[in-house]
Amino acid sequence: MTTDPIGGHDGPYAAPILVAEQSVLPEWIDYNGHMNVGYYGLGFDRAIDQLFDHQLGNGEAYVRAAGQGLFVLQSSIQFLKELKQGQQFSVQFQLIDHDLKRIHFWAEIQMEGAICATQEVLAMNVDHTSKRATAFPGWLQARLAQMQRDHASLPRPAGLGAKIGIRRG
Repeated sequence: MTTDPIGGHDGPYAAPILVAEQSVLPEWIDYNGHMNVGYYGLGFDRAIDQLFDHQLGNGEAYVRAAGQGLFVLQSSIQFLKELKQGQQFSVQFQLIDHDLKRIHFWAEIQMEGAICATQEVLAMNVDHTSKRATAFPGWLQARLAQMQRDHASLPRPAGLGAKIGIRRG
């Protein structure tokens, strides 16, 4: 087992980080004629994998080698605009906060400058053998601290911490 980074870099990090474009695939379209809600989650997930691989170095190869990785504790997605088959979209990430074991981030699916969906995530680093929370290795703590400094000037997302419910009145 290793706890050395596999890929990524020590920063500076773009603010926010833009992840490569994806296309809405035919099998992602539901009977309403637009991208099914589950595939928005997949689009976010594919983008976070790229972020971990290319920016932070804690992607799939690291998780397999180190036997630890992030487990999502909470996720909230807001759907703001339909995506149709073949359309191209990108995902932007902003690190909101982190501590020794957890990260809190915000992501937006965007198409042609319009925000189509947002996702807020709280995730925790987990040892795969014990299934218990474990601290990030020192190099990842340093990278997260650098990313948070690089993202400190970004405005707080308007939908951060949004409550769900039926508005009355």
